Amino acid sequence: MQRSANQNLVILDRDGVINYDSDDYIKSPEEWIAIPGSLEAIAKLTQSGIAVVVATNQSGIARGLFNEHTLSLIHKKMLGAVHNAGGEIAGIFYCPHHPNENCNCRKPEPGLIAQIGVGLNISTSEVPFVGDSIRDLEAAIAGGCQPILVKTGKGQKSAENLSFSADVYEDLSDFVTHWLG
Repeated sequence: MQRSANQNLVILDRDGVINYDSDDYIKSPEEWIAIPGSLEAIAKLTQSGIAVVVATNQSGIARGLFNEHTLSLIHKKMLGAVHNAGGEIAGIFYCPHHPNENCNCRKPEPGLIAQIGVGLNISTSEVPFVGDSIRDLEAAIAGGCQPILVKTGKGQKSAENLSFSADVYEDLSDFVTHWLG
């Protein structure tokens, strides 16, 4: 897949795409560790005039594992690391709800994508949405985005269970290299 001329936005899942994921959740800034090459990939996008936003489920808040202040500190660390690599994240959109709450913003629902469109006053139609899980890709499809799977995080297992069409890359860096051409 190569970028078309009108695409100036990429949506990224956080855990498993930008940073290492954990079945125990990323509960502190110390637990947030970037996947090699991910920060540089975001920098390449930024330097190519592409806005990068993050759409992430953070049910650890509803589960009482961390609070919004701690999430803010985790995101501050991520933003600083991206900035130090020469990149920028234009926005972070997250769902703090428990899966049982049946909200519209928890992926695989498309609510976060709608929030991104409204928040940035931009069309998200056909925008690449890069994730490592089936629910990320389902949210992308439901929100009218292009589903992109990376094999980091839960991505390898997701690739083995993929029942619909999506472009698959080794990691975020591989996607960015191919997409930018």
